[in-house]
Amino acid sequence: MIAFKVVTPKGEYLKQEVKSIHVKTVVGETTILPNHMPIFASLVPCKLVLKNENDEEEIFAISGGFLQFNKNEGMILADAIEGKKDIDLERAKKSMERAKERLEKKDSNTNLKRAQLSLERAINRIHVYGE
Repeated sequence: MIAFKVVTPKGEYLKQEVKSIHVKTVVGETTILPNHMPIFASLVPCKLVLKNENDEEEIFAISGGFLQFNKNEGMILADAIEGKKDIDLERAKKSMERAKERLEKKDSNTNLKRAQLSLERAINRIHVYGE
């Protein structure tokens, strides 16, 4: 088993023993199993899938961040995380529309990188909600 936790700027969000951790890094998707080699990876906005000892999956939407794993201890540092059941679908859809509008406007006052990241996070939450 893996001793796993997720930490956000608000503090520890989750702490539990898991069989596996599935996320998407900047170089692709990866699954961490017990006794995996040490890893430190940058994460993109993605679905976090944790498998518990009963092989049941818990699904979360994370905003990106960092994954660290060593000696069967894993941690994700993330700006934000939402459990599948906690996602407000209407809020996510509105956020997606606002981001699209900002990207289409393309004026000099628009921070395009921020708008793109906002769009990616909203799409991720909608995707995770639909699982």
